[in-house]
Amino acid sequence: MTGRFAKPAADVLRKQLSPLQWKVTQEDATEPPHSSPLNKEKRAGLFVDVATGEPLFASTDKFESGTGWPSFTRPVRSDAVKTKSDRSLYMARTEVRSTTGDSHLGHVFDDGPEPTGLRYCINGASLRFVPATELKEAGYADYEAVFANPGALPAAATDNSCAVPPPGAAPGCAATLEVAVLAGGCFWGMEDLLRAIPGVLETEVGYTGGTSTNPAYTDVKTGRTGHAEAVKVVFDPAVLRFEILLEDWFFRMHDPTTKNQQGNDIGSQYRSAIFATTPAQAETARTVIARVDQSGKWKRPVVTEVVTAGPFTPAETYHQDYLVKNPGGYTCHWLRD
Repeated sequence: MTGRFAKPAADVLRKQLSPLQWKVTQEDATEPPHSSPLNKEKRAGLFVDVATGEPLFASTDKFESGTGWPSFTRPVRSDAVKTKSDRSLYMARTEVRSTTGDSHLGHVFDDGPEPTGLRYCINGASLRFVPATELKEAGYADYEAVFANPGALPAAATDNSCAVPPPGAAPGCAATLEVAVLAGGCFWGMEDLLRAIPGVLETEVGYTGGTSTNPAYTDVKTGRTGHAEAVKVVFDPAVLRFEILLEDWFFRMHDPTTKNQQGNDIGSQYRSAIFATTPAQAETARTVIARVDQSGKWKRPVVTEVVTAGPFTPAETYHQDYLVKNPGGYTCHWLRD
């Protein structure tokens, strides 16, 4: 088992993992809640270490914890993970790591559902999902029996120290990374500039701020859905403060004084907006806007909206990383000095 799932050398592993996966598994970061699609993964299958491929958890032990992180009642094998004391963030917790790869996975708590009473609160960025229908071809045939007669899934258990901490207590889970949702015109150009900023770990383009559910590009481009083309940015606030992300980058990469327009792109889908994911972000955004407005860098008033972040729908696959896939493609974004 150990030889099969040996951990690659650091230089090789860094190339294999995304910056977010590296930050979580190798530098013990915690992703923002609700940021991983694996939190809502409901198919039968195996969750393996993204760094080594070693099996860690099964969908048969996955439950809805209400925390925003993938949660399990137990590992797929008793020796699949190891634990250690963690006294970071001014609290005593039990960290969970993969046995062979020593990847940071998350933490385990004793407020989970039956049959174990445990809650393994795991970063989605540390996992890779292998559907049960693909286990054999992926080299995990030994685990097919786990899903032959799965039985009932664990019941939801949303009254826990992360989802609902006791009065006056800090949540048992705390993200060390942060999410920003920014709109400033065509998301192709915005994403291309945002991804290169030191401290940015992951970007995803999509639609937000509208009234319809499950928006598609064919609808959003008409301007009738109310959605803005936006970029969801996962960043490390220890490297890149939200204030700096806005003032030194966001307000330089687009014109924040043209209402519902960037260059030749006209419509509410191209509006300038900051979709704050926390009250602190909203306060910071308004402070930065006032400062930018008073700086004299722009001849007209800043019209950037500050609104509370709502549902974010990822755009179609061909929009993601568009200018990486299509060098020289259309963009109306550049950094103004």
